[in-house]
Amino acid sequence: MGKVSAQADSVTMSGGGVYSLATKGAKDVIDAATPMVVDAINAIPAESFEQGFTFSDMGCADGGTSLSMVEAAINAVRARRPDTPVSVVYTDQPRNDFNALVTNVHGLGPFDSYLGRHENVFPLESGTSFYRQILPDNSLTLGFSATAMHWLSSKPCDINNHVHMVGASGDELDAFRAQAKKDWQQILLCRARELKAGGRLVLINFGIDEQGRYLGNTVGVNMFNTFHEIWQEMMTAGRISEAEYAAMTLPQYYNTVEEFSAPLLNENDPVHQAGLRLESIETRVVPCPFAEDFKQHRDAEKFATDYIPTIRTWNESTYFAGLSSERPLEERKRVIEDFYGAYRMRVVADPDQHGMGYVHAYTVISKCRE
Repeated sequence: MGKVSAQADSVTMSGGGVYSLATKGAKDVIDAATPMVVDAINAIPAESFEQGFTFSDMGCADGGTSLSMVEAAINAVRARRPDTPVSVVYTDQPRNDFNALVTNVHGLGPFDSYLGRHENVFPLESGTSFYRQILPDNSLTLGFSATAMHWLSSKPCDINNHVHMVGASGDELDAFRAQAKKDWQQILLCRARELKAGGRLVLINFGIDEQGRYLGNTVGVNMFNTFHEIWQEMMTAGRISEAEYAAMTLPQYYNTVEEFSAPLLNENDPVHQAGLRLESIETRVVPCPFAEDFKQHRDAEKFATDYIPTIRTWNESTYFAGLSSERPLEERKRVIEDFYGAYRMRVVADPDQHGMGYVHAYTVISKCRE
């Protein structure tokens, strides 16, 4: 089994508001989940609204992708209790770009914010990751997260022959699976403490569906295999070292429906014993919006220009962290540009085969009333 080259705390999403501008697909996923959020609010018992309604958006990045969903949630709360104060707690890891988050939530950037249309709504920001308890016991009414909890708390090992766990096998895959199981339990136990009795979680997580599909592996070529091929070619050409090649292992894991469900269904699991119950879970595929646009405009250069920035928002920091700190900064930047340049060439050469379709498990969880 490979060694560990770096911890997952080197992972960041693009800052300066770039994340939401580049990740139209992530917004499409949240928009698809919005009816589930509204239904979850309608299922929460009335007494849970008495001291106000607290909503958390965990792994929020710069907040732009969830603005419409949060407004729909506020409207659903107000439909039941017009006078209920609503606290919206935006949470992400300490290195998140909270300046961009505040700008977007307060309507000072390129996005339309709900704040100007609603009174008695209180946006709050927290630099506490979802691997820790974010809110006091029994204070959270509804917790939400989308496209975030696939990031592991730490990288269990490097993968010697790939960049992602979808290409791992043997002891390396076992190590990622064990870390993911531990992390998922930790996430749920923290939420169990936070949730009010009768409260709900709506969690939209990357996963592997019943047909074996996952992010970037829904149609055409496999995105992660392509990343690995290019990174390996750069090693073979002497552009990066063997150590740098191995260090570019993304600290992610994609659970199956069975893996997501297990701690919620097993009566002996601490998560079940803490009161969390699985209400529903289903997998859905949301097509890559840039690939869908390409079907209409048929401009390969435009497709690559629109599509590749959404990939860079979430994996560039891992590639950069994998490069030796002994390299001059400008040289590291050139390596990164060469990598994405090589990927762009593949996309332009055969655009119909590329894209990043989203595969998520859409999950609703409740906390039993005592």
